[in-house]
Amino acid sequence: MLKTYTYANLATEDIEKLVLRNSDPNLSIQSTVNEIIEEVRQQGDSALVQYAAKFDQVQLDQLYLEKDEIEELAMTISREQQRALEIAFQNIHKFHSVQTKRERVVETMPGVKCWREIRPIEKVGLYIPGGSAVLPSTLLMLGVPARIAGCKQIVVCSPPQKNGKINGFVAYCLLLLKIDRIYLVGGAQAVAAMAFGTSTIPKVDKIFGPGNQFVTKAKSTIQSLTNVSIDMPAGPSEVLVIADETANPAYVAADLLAQAEHGADSQAILVATSADIVDQVIKELASQIAVLPRQEIASMAIDNSYAVIVKDLREAMQFSNLYAPEHLILEIDSWQTITSLILNAGSVFLGHLTPESAGDYASGTNHTLPTSGYARSYSGVSVDSFVKKITFQSISEEGIQQIGSTVEILAELEGLHAHKNAVTIRKK
Repeated sequence: MLKTYTYANLATEDIEKLVLRNSDPNLSIQSTVNEIIEEVRQQGDSALVQYAAKFDQVQLDQLYLEKDEIEELAMTISREQQRALEIAFQNIHKFHSVQTKRERVVETMPGVKCWREIRPIEKVGLYIPGGSAVLPSTLLMLGVPARIAGCKQIVVCSPPQKNGKINGFVAYCLLLLKIDRIYLVGGAQAVAAMAFGTSTIPKVDKIFGPGNQFVTKAKSTIQSLTNVSIDMPAGPSEVLVIADETANPAYVAADLLAQAEHGADSQAILVATSADIVDQVIKELASQIAVLPRQEIASMAIDNSYAVIVKDLREAMQFSNLYAPEHLILEIDSWQTITSLILNAGSVFLGHLTPESAGDYASGTNHTLPTSGYARSYSGVSVDSFVKKITFQSISEEGIQQIGSTVEILAELEGLHAHKNAVTIRKK
């Protein structure tokens, strides 16, 4: 079940090993990804059709579905399911729509005005995973901010199902987002297709979306090969739960398993203030895992996970900041006392009644978040991810007199006399 460690007994190198995940020491993932990228770059669509046969076990006649088929598939889901997707869409839209505030003009000196203006990234590629679970929620999480930002072209790729289609839930989300075409491509090959473009799939400026280690590696690789950027390295999912004596062990176990069922390479970490809490949670894990449809996957992820016993909440936060979790859950009464100590986390869930599943689907925050410790330096997806902020400045006659000599002196001390002259000629 859960391997257990005591924080006080761990040396620095032990902690470094514990918080390391999804490494590729033999570069086996990298070499496979390089091969796929090169194949797609050279062969284009025909490589994509071959990979669909190899990885998805489906023979594709065409690499996309269009509006009529999308509408038909969307109508195969129940009204109750449609309504749930609509509510999620509305909440995500409400949360993200406040992220587009205009910035004010700053007068740095009399007559010298500076400001920033927002412009959308024109072409964006959204990768919607479809391995062991198809995720319509990810389409909403990426499509809603892309629409709010005003991106001109939104290219969506998702692996085909065995019938060569997509499921009705993804189709209904496409309708909500007013996206008329979806490309039936998965994995590293989808990333390569959007990075280089093929005769069917347009080349984009930035690629978004979570995925397995192959997708993550492909995103990092194409960023170094092309002028296409990525949202962040977002690989296998993870959660860290901090629990004290006020926690409900059943809730804690449920939250750990909610993460574990994503995939065998997911991690679910428990940081508890006593061994007793860990024991109670382990008992709950055993009884809850037994009835899960995805118990085999969840068991493998739990075997890949662990618990850490700490002396208090401050020590718990120390470990959490070193781990830098994608999802951080504080299953404690006094969460207000420690939120200021959170330095590294993708998204935080506060108190006993805030399950991470709410953020995964419908509370409104984004679930495309940095994993593998990248929460130390990356934020989750937001409207900001889909825009560029361009700086502007405007200098008046008074302004050039005010700032001129400062620029002249600085240009001269750097030995750049043409820079100095560009000001001097205007001052005259």
